[in-house]
Amino acid sequence: MSVMDRQLSAEAMALEARYGASNYHPLPVVLSRGEGVYLWDVEGNRYYDFLSAYSAVNQGHCHPHIIDALKEQAEKLTLTSRAFYNDRLGAFEKFLADFFGYEKVLPMNTGAEAVETAIKLARKWGYEKKGIPENQAKIVVCQNNFHGRTITIISASNDAVATGNFGPFTPGMVSIPYNDIDALRRVMGPEVAAFLVEPVQGEAGVFVPDADFLKKASALCKEHNVLLIADEVQTGIARTGRLLASCGNCACPEKLCSGTPDVKPDVLILGKALSGGVLPVSAVLSSSEVMEVIRPGNHGSTFGGNPLACAVAVAALEVVRDEKLSERSDELGQLFRDKMTEIMQESEWVSSVRGRGLLNAIVINDSEDSSTAWEICLALKENGLLAKPTHGNIIRFAPPLVMTEEQLLDCLAIIRKTLREFEPQP
Repeated sequence: MSVMDRQLSAEAMALEARYGASNYHPLPVVLSRGEGVYLWDVEGNRYYDFLSAYSAVNQGHCHPHIIDALKEQAEKLTLTSRAFYNDRLGAFEKFLADFFGYEKVLPMNTGAEAVETAIKLARKWGYEKKGIPENQAKIVVCQNNFHGRTITIISASNDAVATGNFGPFTPGMVSIPYNDIDALRRVMGPEVAAFLVEPVQGEAGVFVPDADFLKKASALCKEHNVLLIADEVQTGIARTGRLLASCGNCACPEKLCSGTPDVKPDVLILGKALSGGVLPVSAVLSSSEVMEVIRPGNHGSTFGGNPLACAVAVAALEVVRDEKLSERSDELGQLFRDKMTEIMQESEWVSSVRGRGLLNAIVINDSEDSSTAWEICLALKENGLLAKPTHGNIIRFAPPLVMTEEQLLDCLAIIRKTLREFEPQP
């Protein structure tokens, strides 16, 4: 790489440092183009994407079917607000409801907005349907969760970095250990409106609960008339080898589990890959009985349900269905874990491998406050693969689901080579 080439990246990073808030710590690579499983930097170097924009790009970068839908709709109508009807929203809501097996859809934009929507929905349902005394509703959450970064959502967080100096926080959040059904049982009571949970904790380091955890949690929620809310913003849309991670191990046709899932959450939260990473689209899905508590003026968004988002989201889900991405994620995910386990046996740096579908992680054999995982990711970048650490010593691996077996094996070879050659900085 020439000095002039390096200067392009340096200038782009310097602009962010000069004019942007320091709310992220990116890997030092400046990307300018993406296609399928690949990304290119401003100097023209090609990389495998092993993060998929935190699972927003499950369908691969710039999927032609999604981009075509974007272009076609963008030339007709992009936004009306909800002050008027538009010709795309109703069709989108029906498509989404049928696709996932729910009765009602409330469209929003970002994942955090959808989580906030679900919390508001659960509280209002709790007061009007369950009969919880005014302002006494409780939402049960799990420790080490990641549901977003708004004030109400971080009120449910035990992450000191996310919460430090942002109080006072929203009351009514009750936190229990993840994957602990006895802890959930102990906090159940007449004032609990909902249990908000990630079927797999992604940001926390790809923690997969016991196989029967969600099933038992669902039964417990039904017993106490509590809404089970599944945050599938990151785990949904085929990422974990099923259409939804809450589908568990069911074997319904094509792993499109809207028909007979192991667990059907009362409220489902979707985002990220709902648009294939093209623009922000999120949604909350539930039954008519739950959703009817939302009335005009209670909740909304100028951009929520805009025609452009509706067209893009339908196309994104068509890709998942037509290209059988749930099946591909399931098969390739098992291959990845099998091969990665072999690599672990020969590497001093990997202490464990875990995941489901193509949402996986390796735990680096070093302390959480070390820089080893970061340095390994820098080395992976030099070898043509982009990944990012989470929680210090964990590296999350989540490539686009359109990846082929040949490409995955190539990526595994890069990981093996990098770990063999890796020498930590003194």
